[in-house]
Amino acid sequence: MVITIARQYGSGGRAIGKALAEDLKIPFYDKELLTIAAKESGVSPEIFEKYDEKASNSLLYSLSMGAAATIGSEYGISPNISMNDRIFLIQHDIIKKVSADPCVIVGRCADYVLADRKDCFRLFIYADIEKRIKYAVDVHNVPRDKAKSVISRVDKSRANYYNYYASGKWGDPVNYNLCINSGELGVSRCVELIEYYLRLRGAI
Repeated sequence: MVITIARQYGSGGRAIGKALAEDLKIPFYDKELLTIAAKESGVSPEIFEKYDEKASNSLLYSLSMGAAATIGSEYGISPNISMNDRIFLIQHDIIKKVSADPCVIVGRCADYVLADRKDCFRLFIYADIEKRIKYAVDVHNVPRDKAKSVISRVDKSRANYYNYYASGKWGDPVNYNLCINSGELGVSRCVELIEYYLRLRGAI
């Protein structure tokens, strides 16, 4: 069983995923994927941070280059591929590896990467804008007068990343097994709801 979580900024998706993983006693991966990817690929952690969940516009060009623009070995990626695409491809492999065991994975198109897995449960966490502004201010220390613009910018970046690398549309309910309004429930009750859903599906 693997649980993937896509989330709007300020919806508490990361906190929900972490609490869920702790409750189920399974590994949790968010930024942790960057650490693993950096260690295994030899690419510096700073590079992963810089390009994490950011799309480029060169992947289709790179693929059109044929064998010269593909992975020759596990991480022998051609320089014809942009850094954004290098990071995506490396993380793609890491997601495949860590998902060999039950886990919770936040973001990074994990639902798309694991599309062939019947035991992958895809969640989307959202909330109304006022709740997200409050969360951004209280939890992420975003200045209140800038919170709305930060939310818009991060959501746009996440949507661009997903829409570019995945086959569906970020936030479209069709792509997910369960969409939850965290603003109405809070973290702990969202976890309860997800676990109830997983029991209904026979996953736990």
